[in-house]
Amino acid sequence: MSPEIRHVNVPDVPDWLRAARTAFLQGPVVTDADIAYHSKVLDPERSLGAFDEGRCVATFRSFPQQLTVPGGAFVPADAVSLVTVAATHRRRGLLSAMMGRDLRAAKERGDTVATLISAEYPIYGRYGFGPATWVTQFEVDVPRTGLDRRYAGPGCGGRVDFADAAAVREQGPALYERVRPTRPGFVDRDERWWQRHLGELGLDLPRTEPYYVLYRSPEGRVDGLLAYTVKDRWPGKLPQGTAKVKNLVAATPQAERALWHFLLSVDWVLTVDTGFRAPDDLLPLLLPEPRAARPVAHADHLWVRPLDVPALLSARTYGTAGTLVLDVTDPAGYADGRFLLEAGPDGASCTPTTRPADLALDVGELGTLALGDESVTRLVALGRAREERTGAAALADIMLRTARRPWCPHSF
Repeated sequence: MSPEIRHVNVPDVPDWLRAARTAFLQGPVVTDADIAYHSKVLDPERSLGAFDEGRCVATFRSFPQQLTVPGGAFVPADAVSLVTVAATHRRRGLLSAMMGRDLRAAKERGDTVATLISAEYPIYGRYGFGPATWVTQFEVDVPRTGLDRRYAGPGCGGRVDFADAAAVREQGPALYERVRPTRPGFVDRDERWWQRHLGELGLDLPRTEPYYVLYRSPEGRVDGLLAYTVKDRWPGKLPQGTAKVKNLVAATPQAERALWHFLLSVDWVLTVDTGFRAPDDLLPLLLPEPRAARPVAHADHLWVRPLDVPALLSARTYGTAGTLVLDVTDPAGYADGRFLLEAGPDGASCTPTTRPADLALDVGELGTLALGDESVTRLVALGRAREERTGAAALADIMLRTARRPWCPHSF
């Protein structure tokens, strides 16, 4: 018999988590804290499992999310997560069945897009997702940066101070909400996100408590937050510490520069691992010697799957005024059609149309373009989009691209 795909309820949680942990190579043991947490927050209507003779062999969940689009508006998203299929049950259509059920429900709810962080690149294109943001991870050789190691604080009149988790709990959410509209690709951080990442839930043990640092402007406003851990080594009585950035959010360039400069001046730290940053992060050019920040990873991160093309394209702003007719192909039918986009820096309208198309593309390519990171001209050169009117790709690039690259600062 084929595995049964059904909604997950509280009694299923231990087996469901075991299946997910096994597939992600995290070990099959599930802690009581994990079971208690997921049992409490479980939404059975948005949690799926495939069960074969009573054993969970595939997992899937989604949750509500808000995605920032260019211009600062938020659109409702169906955030897909915890997607696994056991190695014993591949190639049986389990993922396709679970994804199909979830996307149908998301379309019926009125979600504008679906989002996910793809563990492997080739998996999700066939479901209409496209990579919409990328990340770069830098490893900084601190002695080579050329920065003054005797750094005594920001020269702008602001200040940098250590803080405890309670202060971050008080200041962090409001700071993040200030930053979230300013960068396409950001997603909301709800109460549970802050609880988990501040260690309030007893999960992810053993846990190394981060150092927390806040930047305050000359007026006393909290404009930046840094969380980092340090792996301390002293071979031959020589310091070889590595600082790992867990979170760095800044509302102003002054705050961002001050927090990086602070971290790069910490005694005994010779290497800084930045974690996943925006590909156009300020860090390399902040250094007198930019080559000291060596890229060690550069990869796709947030994937977007359009579900409502008029709602998605009407929600954002554009680099210049223009009109485009987009012919979008979606085999699942959710975003299929021809759409007239009339847009500019102050807003846009997008409506179904019968006018001749200027550009033709699949729904996944529209997801790749939606936040402004990719070039239509490049997709045309690759054969992944088709220019039906000469000059349409160049116009689309001027309209769609953003001054700073979109960035999603965390995984889910």
